[in-house]
Amino acid sequence: MASPDLISFDYLSPDLAELYHHWLSYLKVEKNLSPHSIRAYRQDVSGFLIFLSRHHEKKISVSNLSGTALSDFRAWLSKQHMQGAGASTRARALSGVKNFLSWLDRQGHAHTPAVTGVRGPKLPRKLPRPLEHGQADRVMNDVSIEGWVGVRNQALFILLYGCGLRIDEALSLNIRDIPREGFLRVTGKGRKQRDVPVMDIVTHTLSAYRAACPFPETPNRPLFMGERGKRLHQGVVQKALRDLRGVLNLPETATPHALRHSFATHLLQNGANLREIQELLGHSSLSTTQRYTDINNQELLKIYKASHPRAQ
Repeated sequence: MASPDLISFDYLSPDLAELYHHWLSYLKVEKNLSPHSIRAYRQDVSGFLIFLSRHHEKKISVSNLSGTALSDFRAWLSKQHMQGAGASTRARALSGVKNFLSWLDRQGHAHTPAVTGVRGPKLPRKLPRPLEHGQADRVMNDVSIEGWVGVRNQALFILLYGCGLRIDEALSLNIRDIPREGFLRVTGKGRKQRDVPVMDIVTHTLSAYRAACPFPETPNRPLFMGERGKRLHQGVVQKALRDLRGVLNLPETATPHALRHSFATHLLQNGANLREIQELLGHSSLSTTQRYTDINNQELLKIYKASHPRAQ
């Protein structure tokens, strides 16, 4: 398959190629999506446009994109399925294509009515996979803090678990964003801001890390620094936790994002209500937060089956 960066030369007419790149800029600048999300959108939409071009044996323009038929969408999804793409991959790709076509429609460039009739594959409801209390404590307390990098990792893990942040939210923080008066202002998806209360242990470990970090502080400097003096990358954090899993004999589900799941699940188990947890996590929909009640119910059922004399 051609590189997404070369799609404008090989498969698209100049008018659609220009709009395609404007849309990518819109995702980055106006929607403030992460590089990972933009990369996924670009891959999915470029794959769809390349398929259309090959399917119809011509370059795709704005005008003939409007005429894309329901059968074209189904043929594209069917080919993905035959190539081994799972339901979640196909659903994500369809979501990206709908985003692009919706943007073209809102901008007044192209209206593709057939897309409204496309139904994506049914997805199984996936539950978050949090750590148990003891496992989370081991991540917080047993991480090696030798050297400033170890102190940094401990501070980051405690921040993720103590405040329920997404990893990209934590890594996008700058020195000017450090907690003040017991709260941390976080910029989440869609540039939505929320204030998250910060426990003393989070404040103390962040202070210890800042004191140990060898790079001078300025308001616009990233809070979490890599060893080469640039903003810490997600991959480095994920590797650090993978290494810790092996040392502490933790499950493969022990990831940076699992610390956020653990934050929400443990709050629910200790009496917090869903609305409060929704605000803390920055979920736009309560239905997203309700997944954590399913986890709690599963735990109750497990306890019941293990404890009730008639449960066997």
